[in-house]
Amino acid sequence: LSACRLPVEILSRILSYLDAATLICLSGVSRLFRRLANDNAVWHKIYTLHFGSQWKPKAAGVAALKAGLRHWKEQYLWTVVGQEMNRCRRELRDLSAHTGLPRQTEQVLRQLNVSWELTVADCFGRRHTFQQSHACFYDASVIVCWSGGRFPSYRHFCSIRLHGVRRVTPRCSGDKRSCWRSLLSELQVKPRPDQVMGKDQLISLVHVSGFLVGVWRGWRGVAFVMTSLHFHRLVERSLLGMPHCPYSELVDRPPPGESGPAVGLHGYALHFVLHGIGTKIVSGRFCQFSRQTVQIRDGLMELTAICSSDLHQHRALSGGIGLPWWAGSLKGSVQNCCFLTVTLLEEFQKPLWCISAPVCLRMAPANPACDYSGEHYLLERRDPEGEVVLRLVWLSEQQQFFLVSLVVAVPVSKVNRHLGTA
Repeated sequence: LSACRLPVEILSRILSYLDAATLICLSGVSRLFRRLANDNAVWHKIYTLHFGSQWKPKAAGVAALKAGLRHWKEQYLWTVVGQEMNRCRRELRDLSAHTGLPRQTEQVLRQLNVSWELTVADCFGRRHTFQQSHACFYDASVIVCWSGGRFPSYRHFCSIRLHGVRRVTPRCSGDKRSCWRSLLSELQVKPRPDQVMGKDQLISLVHVSGFLVGVWRGWRGVAFVMTSLHFHRLVERSLLGMPHCPYSELVDRPPPGESGPAVGLHGYALHFVLHGIGTKIVSGRFCQFSRQTVQIRDGLMELTAICSSDLHQHRALSGGIGLPWWAGSLKGSVQNCCFLTVTLLEEFQKPLWCISAPVCLRMAPANPACDYSGEHYLLERRDPEGEVVLRLVWLSEQQQFFLVSLVVAVPVSKVNRHLGTA
């Protein structure tokens, strides 16, 4: 209190001798100290002390600068995170032969103490921010769940914003301003009744633009929100974006001299997983697609990984299809819903299309080319970047699902744009 009686000029001079961690801690003392500790001149001095008088961002930094780093404190936090990211790049170069993705993604995310933060804006202009409750990692994705907070009514959702969060100064764990936030996605939300994917005795599961919202049955309160994040560039997207602008991925063209009329027509590899939370239902890897399994139709390149007429390719699911959930001490499972993760690699083994999204079973007419007499179902995921369709058959005698068809399609224009071909 006695310090607050000092003239502002003297306080500013005192704060100019402090380090970044102390300034961030002081910013939570009072409104006066918050204003003084966030002074642009003070942070410019700290930045130049640590990183020199000139700021020379690399390619990703140029995009960040254009996106609007307006404050030297933001530039300092972003640069610190970028340096820590550079120390982990060697680990991210080790690719898994199974998925084609960095093998150490989970370890790097845990090492950097990355978490994901959800901000929900309601139709009254209020923003509600939630820290993740738990995260479940798989071969190519991570499911993140937020629960336990006071969510607005599901009917009042207006937008959802997802940030990757990295705490820059661990000593100041109680101050949220010590975190660097990288925007992963921002979605406008218009809840509709037809978005309900399934329900159990306690909740209805609503699909909202890649997010699953668990709504308590009877009074429409929100129990939890969850989503699945694909590993492709997840470390970069969670760290190197701006608070109001996502990370911009550089176009990775094929090696010089490797283009030709046959480029883009063979050599693809596909990895897919059906999973719940903590359970893997079925997975597979397919590679070296031939001309017979790659078809061009209606502007789409279709790759048939499992053909319904080839019994040798069909495979049994390890269990039923369901999505477990928990919120506090309550838990349940919504049947016929799960997450689908797909990684499609082109012939140079670079990711072409990557998704991790919720899907649900729906009844389908029997396929004449499929020699099964059980009930037929479809699991589908479609967006402007591609589509994937799985056909399953339920055999009541064995009490088991069989995967009898798997087809992935991406727009020809996307392939041409990615490979630089025509």
